[in-house]
Amino acid sequence: MAELLRSLQDSQLVARFQRRCGLFPAPEDNPRETSAEKHVVKNYFYYYLFRFSAALGQEVFYITFLPFTHWNIDPYLSRRLVMIWVLVMYIGQVAKDILKWPRPSSPPVVKLEKRVVAEYGMPSTHAMAATAISFTLLISSMDRYQYPFALGLTMAVVFSTLVCLSRLYTGMHTVLDVLGGVLITAFLIALTYPAWTLIDSLDSASPLFPVCVIVVPFFLCYNYPVSDFYSPTRADTTTIVAAGAGVTLGFWINHFFQLVSQPSPSLPVIRNIPPLTTDMLVLGLTKFTVGIVLIVLVRQLVQNLSLQVLFSWFKVVTRNKEARRRLEIEVPYKFVTYTSVGICATTFVPMLHRFLGLL
Repeated sequence: MAELLRSLQDSQLVARFQRRCGLFPAPEDNPRETSAEKHVVKNYFYYYLFRFSAALGQEVFYITFLPFTHWNIDPYLSRRLVMIWVLVMYIGQVAKDILKWPRPSSPPVVKLEKRVVAEYGMPSTHAMAATAISFTLLISSMDRYQYPFALGLTMAVVFSTLVCLSRLYTGMHTVLDVLGGVLITAFLIALTYPAWTLIDSLDSASPLFPVCVIVVPFFLCYNYPVSDFYSPTRADTTTIVAAGAGVTLGFWINHFFQLVSQPSPSLPVIRNIPPLTTDMLVLGLTKFTVGIVLIVLVRQLVQNLSLQVLFSWFKVVTRNKEARRRLEIEVPYKFVTYTSVGICATTFVPMLHRFLGLL
C-alpha cells in the first residue's frame, strides 16, 4: 500500500501523462523560449480540451454558473450547490495548509498555471469542487425533474473527470492529490446527505440565525491555519465562505421579510424539462446580464469602502498591496465584500428582475 501511494504521488507519473498528451518542456537551448513560454505543445486538441476543463474548476466558473442556476433554473438547486461547494472547498483548502504536501516538482513536470503554484497540493480542490457540484446537482435534481438517470450520471462523471485530468495536464497536482480530492468529496456528500433537508429549511430559522451565519464563517476564516509563506489560499477560502454566508443570509432575508417567492418543495416531480426556446434563451441571458452587472457594481463599491475603512483604522497607506495581505485587513475586506455579493445575488437581483418585469 505504501509503495502504491508513493507511486501515485510521483511527479514522473504526471510528466508521463503530459508527454502522452503532447505537452513537453521547451528545450534548454531553444532561442525562442521566454519566461512566459517554457513548454512545447504537440497536440493542440488535448491542450485546449484540458485548458478549458481546468477553467471549469476555477472560481470564475462557479461565480457565474451558480448565480445563473439561481436566476434561471432553480433557486432550490442553487442553494444546495452553494452549501456543498462551500463545505468541500473550506475543508479542502484547510487540509492543504495542514498537510503541506508539495505540488509536483518541475522539472520533470510542465506547470501551465502560475497563480496557485505557491499553494500546497493535497487535496486537489479543483477535483473536489467539480465532483461536489456535478454529483450534488445530479442527486438534488432527481426528485424534481424527470430525465434519464444514465444521462445525468454520464454528464456528472464526464464533467468531474475532465476537471480532474486537467489538473494532471496542467502540472498542478499528482494522481494522489486528485484521487484524494474525489474521495474526500464523496465521503462528505455521503456524510451530509441525510442533513440536506435540514439545510433546505435553514432560511426559516429564528431571528438569531443571521448572527450565526456571519460570526461562525468569519471566525473560521480569521483563524485559518497559518502558512509558512503567503499564498492566495486564505483569501480564496474567505471569498468562498463569505459568498456562502451571503447566499444563506439572503435566503433568510427573503423568507423573514417575504421579499420574493420561495423555492418550491422537492415534490411533486416536474415530469418534463421545459424545451429551450429562443425567447427563454434571450430572457435567461438578459436576467444573467442584469444580475452580473449589479453584482459587479456592489462588489466594487463594498470592496473600496471596506478597504478605505480598514486602511484608515490601521493607518495603512492606501493602495499598499502588501497591506492587503495582512490578516486583519485581508479577511475582513474579503468577507464583507463577498457576503454582500451573496446577499445581492439572492435578494436584490431577483427584486430587480421583478421590477424590470423579467420574472
